[in-house]
Amino acid sequence: MTDEHFMNQALAQARKAFEAGEIPIGAVVVMNERIVSRGYNQTEMLNDCTAHAEMIALTAAFNELGAKYLPDATLYVTIEPCLMCCGALYWSKIGRVVFGGTDEKNGYKHVVGEQYGFHPKTKISHGILADECTQLMKDFFKAKRA
Repeated sequence: MTDEHFMNQALAQARKAFEAGEIPIGAVVVMNERIVSRGYNQTEMLNDCTAHAEMIALTAAFNELGAKYLPDATLYVTIEPCLMCCGALYWSKIGRVVFGGTDEKNGYKHVVGEQYGFHPKTKISHGILADECTQLMKDFFKAKRA
């Protein structure tokens, strides 16, 4: 399985968010080449500003695996995590984070820089299917403004 395969799975989650009228960000947590959890933004549905795709996917992974740390897992998320999600990822001790598109306005890099905010052992990769990930966001906000 490739990063592209798992990012496509995260994109499928983002499309669910889009269809639900949520900001279209999706995430999956992968361990041993298997998706252990999925999540998409549900802030409007749950009336909860913390219900980001990453948070939902992390909580589901903790419950599925019966663990509070994920050093052997990878999170795939369509858009660069915000600072809140970055903090949760830090505390999860997740082994790897892969994101598609950057978020110049709300992404963690805008606030803290390239590696800061993640656990020192967490590996970061980005740009996987970035065009598809950012296009979905553009389409969503274009429709909102129409």
